[in-house]
Amino acid sequence: MTPATIATLCETVMIICFGLSWPLSVYKSWKSRTAKGKSLQFEIFIWVGYIFGITKNFILFANGSSSWIFFLGWAFYFLNFIEITIDILLYFRNVKLDKAREAGTK
Repeated sequence: MTPATIATLCETVMIICFGLSWPLSVYKSWKSRTAKGKSLQFEIFIWVGYIFGITKNFILFANGSSSWIFFLGWAFYFLNFIEITIDILLYFRNVKLDKAREAGTK
């Protein structure tokens, strides 16, 4: 294994670990029905990071990188991007729910 392959494998394991945690966050956002404790800025920064990660993989693909590890990494970047997009949308839903609850208690 070359250092580049090991580095790609390490990045893929990292992105898989992130990918396993996002469904938990989405589930918690869905069930809690509140935006309290969530940071939209944090999620947007991560969302932008995934865009750059996906872009990096497209650039590598355009330059001849096409190992199975590469495709696995790309798939998880894309999956994570979708998951955090759902979590961001749930944030906005939950903000509306929070406002409706506050309006109902006044």
